[in-house]
Amino acid sequence: MTDYLNEYCMHSHTCGQLRRSDVDAEVTLTGWVWHNRDHGGLIFVDLRDREGYTQVVVDPDCVSEEDFHVAEHLGREYALEVTGKVRARLDEAVNPNMATGEIEVLASSVKVLNTSVTPPFSIEDGIETDETTRMKWRYLDLRRPEMYANLKLRHVVAQAMRSALNKRGFLEVETPILANSTPEGARDYIVPSRPNPGKFYALPQSPQQFKQMLMVGGIERYYQIARCFRDEDLRADRQPEFTQVDIEMSFVKENDVIDMMEGVFQEVLEAAGVEHEFPLQRMPWKEAMDRFGCDRPDIRFGMELVELTEIVRGCGFGVFSKAVEAGNIVKAINCKGAGDWSRGEIEKLGNIASENGAKGMAWIAYTTDGKEKSPIIKFLGDEVHAKIKEAMNVEAGDLVLFAADTFDIANAVLSALRLHMADALDIPRLGHKLLWVVDFPMYEIGEESGELEFCHNPFSMPQGGVEALENQDPLEILAYQYDLVCNGIELSSGAVRNHDPEIMVKAFELVGLGEEDVKAKFPAMYNAFCYGAPPHAGIAPGVDRMVMLIAGEDSIREIIPFPMNKNAQDVMMGAPAEVDEKQLREVHIKISAPEKQ
Repeated sequence: MTDYLNEYCMHSHTCGQLRRSDVDAEVTLTGWVWHNRDHGGLIFVDLRDREGYTQVVVDPDCVSEEDFHVAEHLGREYALEVTGKVRARLDEAVNPNMATGEIEVLASSVKVLNTSVTPPFSIEDGIETDETTRMKWRYLDLRRPEMYANLKLRHVVAQAMRSALNKRGFLEVETPILANSTPEGARDYIVPSRPNPGKFYALPQSPQQFKQMLMVGGIERYYQIARCFRDEDLRADRQPEFTQVDIEMSFVKENDVIDMMEGVFQEVLEAAGVEHEFPLQRMPWKEAMDRFGCDRPDIRFGMELVELTEIVRGCGFGVFSKAVEAGNIVKAINCKGAGDWSRGEIEKLGNIASENGAKGMAWIAYTTDGKEKSPIIKFLGDEVHAKIKEAMNVEAGDLVLFAADTFDIANAVLSALRLHMADALDIPRLGHKLLWVVDFPMYEIGEESGELEFCHNPFSMPQGGVEALENQDPLEILAYQYDLVCNGIELSSGAVRNHDPEIMVKAFELVGLGEEDVKAKFPAMYNAFCYGAPPHAGIAPGVDRMVMLIAGEDSIREIIPFPMNKNAQDVMMGAPAEVDEKQLREVHIKISAPEKQ
């Protein structure tokens, strides 16, 4: 078998390849100086490339005077070419922490391919350098073994995904990057058109409409490792540009897509060295909200939400009784092990509640010595308090946190508190736990608008079709929407698509858009659906998030070669940047300076 890794290059072996079986072999290595040491006339150089490290010994008796002089003046991160003979290390010199720790290379030639200034940080794992510095010198950061391992894992995941889809009859098809702006979803990144003054392209938030056109076009099974762009606020699992595996299938139902994807994910995880049981749990959206307070639940630990609305109805504590009277809910979580926290520590948790929309946070602490501490107990009454304790499975050492508000706010508050308390109490959350969340609402009331809006993809098929749209309360209509969730993070969002123009129009009518509006906003899709569009469905796993989870990283910036920072800036290349007046004139743009505040 041809060793292509060492073909078409300057080296005969990589720095992580040599073993005791290679002793006496003449080899040539290339790489970077990691460490170098002068031991009584012998110079030891740890040479590093992407595959590992090899110790090189430079003996003045075995190299020219010129080469020894070169070795004496090596600096960190110098690029080298070394030729020499492999020899076994003495038993006492064997390094068990190195894959190549049983051998070393006695140099016969040392050639500097390029010098280096002193790096701004050490090129090794476990560094404590701040993220901004690492991103500014990202080309150096990528030399570190853990960064290379993350990029290699990304490659493995992408190739496994390709392989799994290829053998299932999918075609890899590229769709346009320069597209039209869509009125739904996050803000678009827009691109001016020079030949068409005053008009703009938009970078795709996803290939949504194009892939549905491919289904109308008879492709039947499509995928693409697609670059997507969204102008939205950043966080640890978001970037302005990201990668997803875009997938669409014709003549399928929801279960077909889910079952097929479970097979794909099983193969991808196996390729990445991750064990997971299949088939996966399927949890309705309502159950996820009731039990965990969010539609992307981390099910690796308990501390589930418990509804107490009926228990506290009409009780003496006004915050609870008034909430119930107003049609809202009262829920709680039991934080076992936090019952002895001080009042000050507990009340700091109110900041989390307020950040999620609550006006306050009630609590009851049950100390390990049998005391019950809370400002609300006296208002509840013994009977209500006893029912709460029973419902919450209270024991000594527990802390019960309450939320009394709308369905959305109460769930958001307790979901955030649940995750915070899991961290604070060091609750084990090991491994990976995948599940499907299904049966999402088709519509919701918008937080800002107060009007009916699509809950997710506006092109999802409503369960019940036209009849549901015409006869059901919109807030009760469910969509054929399914999300794949892992460890509290949404990995994939998918849906059965609306392929019928009549249903499409009816769905948009409920959010205030008439038939002419739909034709104007989505002309290609509307027209395409009039030509025998097949039933179709799809999904789009996020590559960045998937690799982040498998690698055990906390941010997708750790698995993207050149990420942007929290302010959507590339500090290495200096993007975004101003452009000169000539470039602006060519695309018919004039910039107005923002008003001073």
